[in-house]
Amino acid sequence: MRPKQHITTAIEKQSEQAKKNYQIHLTAIIDCIRFLLRQRLAFRGNDKTNDSVNQGNFLDLLSFLAQHNEEIGCTFKNARGNLKLIAPSIQKDIVRAAARKTTKVIVDDLGDELFAVLVDEAHDISIKEQMSVCLRYVNKEGQVKEHFLDLVHISNTNALSLKLALESLLETYNLSLSRVRGQGYDGLSNMQGEFNALCKRRDMLRDSQMTKTIEALKSGEIFSKRGLNQETALKRAGDTRCVSHYETILRLISLFSSMVNVLEYVEEDGNNSEQRGEACHLLNVIQSFEFIFNLHLMKNILGVTIELSQALQRNDQDIVNYMALVKVSKQRLQNIRDDGWPLLLDKVSLFCDKHDITVSIMDDIFVSQGISRRKTQKISNLHHFQVEIFYQVVDRQLQELNNHFTEMNTELFLCIACLNLRHSFFAFDKEKLIQLAQFYPLEFSSTQLLALDSQLENFILDVRFDDQFSNLNGIGVLSQKLVETRKNIVYPLVFLLLKLVLVLPVATASVEKTFSTMNIIKSRLRNHM
Repeated sequence: MRPKQHITTAIEKQSEQAKKNYQIHLTAIIDCIRFLLRQRLAFRGNDKTNDSVNQGNFLDLLSFLAQHNEEIGCTFKNARGNLKLIAPSIQKDIVRAAARKTTKVIVDDLGDELFAVLVDEAHDISIKEQMSVCLRYVNKEGQVKEHFLDLVHISNTNALSLKLALESLLETYNLSLSRVRGQGYDGLSNMQGEFNALCKRRDMLRDSQMTKTIEALKSGEIFSKRGLNQETALKRAGDTRCVSHYETILRLISLFSSMVNVLEYVEEDGNNSEQRGEACHLLNVIQSFEFIFNLHLMKNILGVTIELSQALQRNDQDIVNYMALVKVSKQRLQNIRDDGWPLLLDKVSLFCDKHDITVSIMDDIFVSQGISRRKTQKISNLHHFQVEIFYQVVDRQLQELNNHFTEMNTELFLCIACLNLRHSFFAFDKEKLIQLAQFYPLEFSSTQLLALDSQLENFILDVRFDDQFSNLNGIGVLSQKLVETRKNIVYPLVFLLLKLVLVLPVATASVEKTFSTMNIIKSRLRNHM
């Protein structure tokens, strides 16, 4: 409506040299932004109040480029007084453009394929709820891909809000819910991690442990060899990582006496009465029979499922091995419930004797710390530790495994196991694979199920006699090999079944990593800016 004020007119008024300088400057800024994004560095650093936040600085990087490039240096020097392109709003626009470009590549790669969604929610540094969405699909090369799609602000974390936000996001990228064939939602992300601040006397803890190690080496209690008895420190526990908690428990047990020494020092020479009082309280807690009992019990419980937990965090999503680990975990937990009580009690008693901690007599009346005897229920120590703690913890862990791996999805996984390549498809079972296809009525009609029956017969004979399939490991590799040999075209129904299996998300590890990145990019300093 006002041609003289149109952006095109304004740009045309600029000289060719000014346009060239602008383009050089803009290109340099985009290069800086791409570098910071790829390196996962904060755009703003140099926070004098917190050296740990000093991760990188946009202006420093731009200045560095200017110093080493004559063209950029010239435009940078001339424009130094009015650098509008370095404004946060411009930076955000460029980041959004990079995000849109990246997302377009992902969506184009996905095409019309079936996919799964993995969703997690957490709050950022400004305490705003964020929902992270990741897509899992099989691309045209037969490779399983997991790509972060977007971070979405949500008003709250109830099921309806998450559903509406997910629908809106998919609609934005012209993705239909009708193409979704798998869903994964993490319900553990709201754990705040209030107890992240472990003892800061790291040097004292290290010195104490080193002294004990030297004494043990002299007495012959432990031996020195490469890789043995290396320096150990307390590990900060992750918010929702079973592996992290397990490692923390192991270190608490191995560093227990050193930890007691440090707390005793703080109790005597702490900076203030509050610190000394907290150290005194912690000493009373950790030097109690109940704490030691719980510590060893959780070591045993988490030790049973640690391999399964680690496997679920890997990207390969090897469902066949998962089911074996689930079976092993359930059996071991049942064995602990049936026969593990006396073994646990003996181990806890030995530990208490070693560290001069009073062992509770099982026939005595149990008294909880800080509660009057008159207000406590009259139960024995045996009932409290065996029934109320030991059996309950083991039973709840078993129940969790049964809830996650129900009879139906266990049957689904057992059907999937029939695609295992090992020993020339030794586990191949045509009937179970047809049963697997029946879980997907939208993809396999009654007519297609009959056709699948015949295709499976031909497929298994074909790949068993083909040397290219003899040394493969994992159904993900099978998918890629089928595309590579063009057998995906020969056996389209078999390949479709394989893709449906690969799309299934077993764990939400990928989407959880998004929030680790978010905590770097949306730092405390950027929020204050």
